[in-house]
Amino acid sequence: MLYFMGLALALGLGVPIAAFGAGIGQGIAANAALQGIARQPSEAGTIRTSMILAFAFIESLVIFSFVVFILLYLKVPDTAAILDAVKTSAAAGK
Repeated sequence: MLYFMGLALALGLGVPIAAFGAGIGQGIAANAALQGIARQPSEAGTIRTSMILAFAFIESLVIFSFVVFILLYLKVPDTAAILDAVKTSAAAGK
């Protein structure tokens, strides 16, 4: 039963935490890129390319966490099955 509780907690918190962290990371990366462009406008193309590459890496981590979420979600059994298991174990005296 503890396994199902941990699985539900991971499902409920995993993706939001990953999305929040990615939002913070993209904000910091965009801030640094805009400051770099403001200091050296001649290097705007290089900085923009690096920023887009950094955004792609950050978003790939969020997509990876979403895939893990989907895989874990498919492992969660039906609520009726969990309740039946609890009733069966309670009836057996465990």
